[in-house]
Amino acid sequence: MKQHLMTKGLVAAVVAAGVFASVAYAADGITVVSWGGAYQESQRKTIFEPYAAKTGVAVKEEEYTGEVAKIRAMVESGTVSWDVISVDTPTALQGCDEGVLEVLDYSRIVDKAKILPGAALECAIGSDVYATVFAYNTTKFAEGPTTIADFFDLEKFPGKRGMQKNPMNNLEWALIADGVEKDKVYEVLGTPEGVDRAFAKLDTIKSQVVWWEAGAQPPQLLADGEVVMSTAWNGRIANAIKEGAPLKIVWDAQAPDLDMWAIAKGTPNLDQAYDFLAYASTPEVQKDLAPMIPYGPTHIDAVALVEPELAKTLPTHPDNLALAYPFSAEFWGDNMEELRGRLNTWLAQ
Repeated sequence: MKQHLMTKGLVAAVVAAGVFASVAYAADGITVVSWGGAYQESQRKTIFEPYAAKTGVAVKEEEYTGEVAKIRAMVESGTVSWDVISVDTPTALQGCDEGVLEVLDYSRIVDKAKILPGAALECAIGSDVYATVFAYNTTKFAEGPTTIADFFDLEKFPGKRGMQKNPMNNLEWALIADGVEKDKVYEVLGTPEGVDRAFAKLDTIKSQVVWWEAGAQPPQLLADGEVVMSTAWNGRIANAIKEGAPLKIVWDAQAPDLDMWAIAKGTPNLDQAYDFLAYASTPEVQKDLAPMIPYGPTHIDAVALVEPELAKTLPTHPDNLALAYPFSAEFWGDNMEELRGRLNTWLAQ
């Protein structure tokens, strides 16, 4: 398996930037696809509805769970009905390699120098910085877990765990919980022995795992008491806390990553898709997302527009960023299909 480490540059750039701080719908508008739940609701209020009001172009929304296969099927069949797609970085890289995403012309979107390093890819532009973390229900433990190793400690912290049905992050966390240094995790995971070691660690909690696939599930699983702790996207947990749920985020070994905008290859609404990306990439628009869901902006000029107290709740705040492991989107762009197959086989055993 090939290995490329990426996110150290993004992490450093964020700190340096000072973050505390059927076929076509041309006649009807554009179709924008995202991840549902609180995140898509935040996008709707801060991007989709304002864009439609400003331009008169209707935004039709759809949801998915990040599968390149759905994009590939549309492109290969020549029936592209998705125009703009919210993707994570591994999906952006894989989709670009497979030729199912448009290669972006940044002259039609934004000055690349204004976008955080690592957030302006060939086929996708960063919309926000989020993190995959884990959280726990504070009513279940007098003193809650504080490290990723605690997540794997069934004796000290008994109860069901929620984990995304995805090898990404889970394998890294398993190795870190097993004693691998954060900056060595891909060195280990890039070997057959390392993959075996990660799955062996996952074996220790397999019987206690409830697997989730949609971002709205972890807060609900936690609130309902179906699990005592769960991996999740930080914004989903923060919004649940805001609504009164007794939850707490653990930032140890957080995996910072990017939500990105991409354009489906062969969309009949290419010009409108570019116009949407240009609008969504302005600092004035990006700054409005964080108050609704705590994800950091990618436009450098938007960084200073985030309120300092709010910035403390973002994955990009230095205190939180210091606990991150250097997530590698390139590793997963190269290895996702193979390791997803390994995970599915393991789950069936």
